[in-house]
Amino acid sequence: MEQSKLLEQLNRFTRRKHTAQEVYMFDVILCDNEVDRDGECFTKQALETLCRRFEGVTGIFDHDPKGSRQTARIFATELVEDPARRTAYGAAYTYLKACAYMIRTDSNQDLIREIDGGIKKEVSVSCAAKTSRCSVCGSTGACAHEKGKVYGGRLCYRELEDISDVYEWSFVAVPAQVHAGVTKQYGASGGEDPVRKALQAQLNAQQQAVALARQDARKQIRQLLAATHSKSAAEAVMQSLEGMELARLYQYKDALRRDFSRQCAAQLQPGEHAPLDSFRM
Repeated sequence: MEQSKLLEQLNRFTRRKHTAQEVYMFDVILCDNEVDRDGECFTKQALETLCRRFEGVTGIFDHDPKGSRQTARIFATELVEDPARRTAYGAAYTYLKACAYMIRTDSNQDLIREIDGGIKKEVSVSCAAKTSRCSVCGSTGACAHEKGKVYGGRLCYRELEDISDVYEWSFVAVPAQVHAGVTKQYGASGGEDPVRKALQAQLNAQQQAVALARQDARKQIRQLLAATHSKSAAEAVMQSLEGMELARLYQYKDALRRDFSRQCAAQLQPGEHAPLDSFRM
């Protein structure tokens, strides 16, 4: 965006118009839809709400709400989608980007140098979400699933949405969200986060195991159908099973096996004979 446009947006939050020489502007990634270190992530709906509400919100240090800790203010926000990147659960990576500013003073010159030098970089947001939903069962309350574990090929995490309030954003040392920070240094942190890498490897292994199990279940179902159905009927049934969850495939396979066993038992059962005294000569 042109500097004149940025200044126009910025000056909506000042008492007088400021020039480019009077202010220091920088971009920051506030949050995204990736699973964070707490095993939580914002939904697309939550990010859209945060995008609207974070405009004009103050930036502080370490979530310390003292007025003396106010450092910067956001004057513009936007949601950015990176289709080339995927989250740990397979969605297109989307992040909330903000433009922030500070008034240049003698007291914040060192801070500006630290931001430019990548020392002050990581940030964290403070907000309230009404809903926390389990990614596995959809429960918005307590459930048996544990964050970070994989169930049936699905990573367990809590989806945060229905944002009711935003409070502030802070420069911190270790944010919950791995990729949150000043965008000038974004992507140059020197490697992939090890926690996310381990979760992704575990998820990939689980998904591969589920795929093999699905393949085996479908093979057994096809064999059972071949013994009990015509070829055309068997193919129609197999087509109807496309996309069926693994647990339901197992249930259907077990039901077919029981039916097949009953048919075999009926065919092998000896026929009843009429009593001999019913025949007279």
